[in-house]
Amino acid sequence: MTKITNTKLAMISFAFMLMLMPATTNVYASDVVDEVAPAPPSIGADVPLTYFGPAPSDVQKELIGPFQLLKSGQIDLDEGTITLPLYEGHYKNPNGKSIWYVLTDTTDAANAAALGLNHSPKLAYSNVGEAARPAILEDDLSLTFKRGTVDFSPERIVVSGETPNAFPPIEFQPGSVGDQFYSPLVTIENSLGHVYNAPMIAFDISDEELNVYCDDDPDYSKVHDKVVRICPDEGTVTLELTPGFSFARPVLYLSTDSTAELPASLEGATFAPSLGDVPLGADDSAFSAVERLFAFINGPTGIDNPQRQGFNSALIDGRGPLNVLGGIPTIATDYSPLWDVNVGEWTQDALDNHYDSRLIEEFQILGMVERGFVTGPGGSDYGSAGFIVNCPIVFRFL
Repeated sequence: MTKITNTKLAMISFAFMLMLMPATTNVYASDVVDEVAPAPPSIGADVPLTYFGPAPSDVQKELIGPFQLLKSGQIDLDEGTITLPLYEGHYKNPNGKSIWYVLTDTTDAANAAALGLNHSPKLAYSNVGEAARPAILEDDLSLTFKRGTVDFSPERIVVSGETPNAFPPIEFQPGSVGDQFYSPLVTIENSLGHVYNAPMIAFDISDEELNVYCDDDPDYSKVHDKVVRICPDEGTVTLELTPGFSFARPVLYLSTDSTAELPASLEGATFAPSLGDVPLGADDSAFSAVERLFAFINGPTGIDNPQRQGFNSALIDGRGPLNVLGGIPTIATDYSPLWDVNVGEWTQDALDNHYDSRLIEEFQILGMVERGFVTGPGGSDYGSAGFIVNCPIVFRFL
């Protein structure tokens, strides 16, 4: 079995949703980006790549080609990171403990366009129970959060099972834990009541202390495990991205929070209990705040296997399981950063007949479920696994 801690993970990029890589394998972000990035159109052609015109997405964002969705930050595809504006708010009063956070999504379409955030109308229906923290906009334009804190001090620990059934892990502990009132969602009470996705990056630490990490590796007992570099002096934080697919298009997104301790531990995300008040299972129906994400327990393995996918592959091969997202902006109208995770398992009949392969599109997966080749874990009914992961979309390759 493999024991993974924050120290060993310092140089490992792209630990994917519900999965960590073996501690003996250092997989750099560029390797993972290469696995999902499309090949150049000049392959097999009689002209060089320089002869090709701009991508269709340069003309119309909905067409094929690369497109940055979260425009507020600078993406580094070589490193697989995004550098976002770092905001400082305060807890309970304008002079309270510092809350350091980023902004990724909002229900305010005009402000989303102005700030380069993702627009997600569905987040309006996430303001149920304690799922969205209330905040007040102060005269200096900072936010004062009325509730919700995060403890970043725990050591993230995952102990995987024995191959070939490395998943599920036999021991796990989240590296950052929110209190009973923590959710990344925020409602600004004195500013039209819009909902913002504002994941907390650090808490109760001064800018002087954080500025140490402008040039040095961060201390993960003080900051979110996705942080690569944080620098209040510059007003920025650099965060690791995660690869996946949406309707057959390779994408990168940012994974920050989960409503369950297991995926929070495995992904290096924050356990966010209050976010669990958002109803699951409704997907695209009226008043639903979630969209679906599709993941596999088993599937093809082998680091060089172009069909590899699934949790076991991620543990054995040291790469992410390449999960499939539902709708994202420019492709569909139902985007939400709150993903209702549907976990599938190839049946023994499918494995015996070698039907298992990499699936990269929602209705491909649902077709396999309909034909009986994919079920829920252990042969159970297919559907919601009962938890949310907060994963704002960042970039589309095609």
